[in-house]
Amino acid sequence: MKRIVTLAVFLLAATLSLVAGNYKSFKVSVYTRAYEVEKMADPEWLESSWKIISSQVKVDKIYLETHRDRLIVPQSTIDAAKKFFKSKGVEVAGGITYTISEPNNFQTYCYTTPEDRAAVQQIAEFTAKNFDEFILDDFFFTNCKCDNCIEAKGEMDWDEFRVKLMTQAGKDLVLGPAKKVNPKVKVIIKYPNWYDDFQGLGFDLEHGPQIFDGVWTGTETRNPNGEQHLQNYLSYNIIRYFENLRPGHNGGGWVDSGGIQMGSYRYNEQLWLTMFAKAKEMALFDYRQLIGTKIPEMSESDMTIATLCNNVFTTIDKFVWKLGNPVGVQSYKCYNTRGEDFLPNWLGMIGIPMDIRPSFPEDQKVVLLTEQAKSDPNLKEKIDAQLRKGGSVVVTSGLLKAVPEVISQFAQFRVENNVLVNDFGSYGKTSKDILVPLVRYYTNDTWDILSAGRPLSNGTNGFPMMLYGKYSQGGIYVLNIPEDFSDLYEYPAGALDQIRSLLSRDLKVRIEGPAKVSLFVYDNDTFIVESFLDEPVTIKVRVPKGKTEIKDLVTGMIYKPTPDGPAPFRFRRTPKLDDTEGFTVTLQPHTYKAFSY
Repeated sequence: MKRIVTLAVFLLAATLSLVAGNYKSFKVSVYTRAYEVEKMADPEWLESSWKIISSQVKVDKIYLETHRDRLIVPQSTIDAAKKFFKSKGVEVAGGITYTISEPNNFQTYCYTTPEDRAAVQQIAEFTAKNFDEFILDDFFFTNCKCDNCIEAKGEMDWDEFRVKLMTQAGKDLVLGPAKKVNPKVKVIIKYPNWYDDFQGLGFDLEHGPQIFDGVWTGTETRNPNGEQHLQNYLSYNIIRYFENLRPGHNGGGWVDSGGIQMGSYRYNEQLWLTMFAKAKEMALFDYRQLIGTKIPEMSESDMTIATLCNNVFTTIDKFVWKLGNPVGVQSYKCYNTRGEDFLPNWLGMIGIPMDIRPSFPEDQKVVLLTEQAKSDPNLKEKIDAQLRKGGSVVVTSGLLKAVPEVISQFAQFRVENNVLVNDFGSYGKTSKDILVPLVRYYTNDTWDILSAGRPLSNGTNGFPMMLYGKYSQGGIYVLNIPEDFSDLYEYPAGALDQIRSLLSRDLKVRIEGPAKVSLFVYDNDTFIVESFLDEPVTIKVRVPKGKTEIKDLVTGMIYKPTPDGPAPFRFRRTPKLDDTEGFTVTLQPHTYKAFSY
């Protein structure tokens, strides 16, 4: 037994040593734009600016950009900067941003024009000569529609044309030339946060992660009501999705100070959500922001957001290494397919742990299929196999509407128009009317297991929000998704609990309570709950029956089970859920707690 324990300790130490720098299980890096690298020609500016950053946060690595907006940093400046940071014990790598003018609507190079193609190649060769590793920042895409591009596109649509163009450019203009100059060089592509739109500008998630030496992940969610409309949960979810594209090759997450005007909590959330996803490295964008962006609540102080980083990393480092591999509800997304864009992030915000997969899951009790599964020509056969072996398939109303001919092979659901609802009966009411698709079904062939109306209580009509039908040994469900995904946050807690119960059958943990509380589950009996609400919230955490306590991984506080009230009504045809133990947990606004059980 002693040998086993010793071996386990050794393996843990070996694993941590692969990534550990100033922290136990992750590294912290700073990305530096070409504008700031150029300033490093001035030794006094370099010394003073680095003092501001290094006095507030521990940094393991720095990325020095060689090009942005046609600015190429002089060789002598790159040499001086590399020497300086190496003398400070900081790892050094390179970076490239392939923009002609970032302020001009992110004007990119034109990859059909000989002059621009030559420039792209020369920049890659110059960077590879200086670094054994470099990252392509967000902008290795094309938004050019010049006459050359129009002619080259021919009869292809823009998505197909741009994906092919940029995949080939990656091979011929960046990877090939860089590795010819420096055979040791590793070229990493950093993908931004707007992954559902990638194919429209040439990012290729099917082939890109395979041809580049690795990927980095943009986990910046900033202000959710901004132009990108990205929900907070994406900072976690996108790391897991990109890891699934090519396991073991996702280098880390990347956060900037966007959204800081909302308060320091919004910046902090992006950092720790990235680390909840078990990112190996946290890149802080960028050097300029770390020396100049003040903390809103402390605007009169000399401290910058670098201090926030230090506080988050110091706390996270106490427990994140204790977490296992993240697990969640597996959702199938076909490459380069749009539809119900970013929906898994809204589901994550209502307490459903998500795990987006690029292939149909074959080892799960429950598979979630959104509209982004519609492009698979073998979708019918895959659903059939899942149901015949006794599994469940949950399809969204968006997928049902997109491929009714596929879903009708299993249950004769159909989507007609839209209706307004505001009442979930015994589960409660919403604060406003919600527009949802009207889903039809055959009475006594399939069943409505969650309803809403306007009103439903003492009303004259109700509309299905969740439907169930049996097929072979399994069950097929329809989850009705509101037209505005944010209306999911309006659902009463009881209705959300029913949805969570259905989708979480492969997980040992689930939560009960209102929306905007997220759950993160790991395969070693640990989990995290986080509130995005502006007021305190009390939830119930459900773990397998017989567990006598859960333990806070930071404070060591022990929680004992809380007796349940009367059992909720269970529709007679709804499969019975496994018995669980409930624990009451209270969260303050914009905070999290991590537990083991």
